[in-house]
Amino acid sequence: MRLTVIGSSPAWPNAGSAHSGYVVESNGGRVLLDCGPGVLARLREAEAWPSLDAIAITHFHLDHWGDLVPWVWGSSYRSGHGDERPELWVYRGGAAFLAKLGSELGFPDMFAEAFRLREYDAETSFATAGLELLPMRLPHYTLETYGFRVTNGSATLAYTGDTGPSERIAELARDADLLVCEATLETGAADGEPRGHLSVDEALAAYAASGARRLLLTHRPSELAVPAGVELAYDGLELEVGV
Repeated sequence: MRLTVIGSSPAWPNAGSAHSGYVVESNGGRVLLDCGPGVLARLREAEAWPSLDAIAITHFHLDHWGDLVPWVWGSSYRSGHGDERPELWVYRGGAAFLAKLGSELGFPDMFAEAFRLREYDAETSFATAGLELLPMRLPHYTLETYGFRVTNGSATLAYTGDTGPSERIAELARDADLLVCEATLETGAADGEPRGHLSVDEALAAYAASGARRLLLTHRPSELAVPAGVELAYDGLELEVGV
């Protein structure tokens, strides 16, 4: 299993960085976890149009899904289009949200025409791109939000998306080969009710409780330091998972 960080910024972009987007590859299958602003352009630096099998969205904050909109326009109108539509996985009820949004931005079926829309259920695994994904509900203000546990049967990656402090992070990442964990805040001071994000200390505590083998912090503002010896995601980073 291979992870490529496409975008790693928090809700406001770090200089030169795209928002959230992570490609997981295994046995020829490619799934993109989240698709924030800037991710599509970054993917197009490597190929004329992204050849992904699937996209899985953790939640509907713009920095985690916003580039689905330009993806629609490119799929519909760019010269020479005619690509295979990737599966687009959103939580149950997400397809209705996209249809409503489509009716305001263009036309109701705009997302359904650009993608093969699928919905996942909380705590229920689904298969896509030769991988198995388990979505687990995590706290992020009052928004419905999930983290993903991704496995190919021999290696496992856990991705928090956005989350406040929760014992469920350790459950999501239990004995995983890699935990990709957000760390947006400088301290653990309340950033909302309920909480929406983690500090580095809280991310490190969740990692220690999980028994995961490796930690990669992400969604971190460039203004904030990272402790020595702790890995920080950056756009373009590539990692082998489980080796």
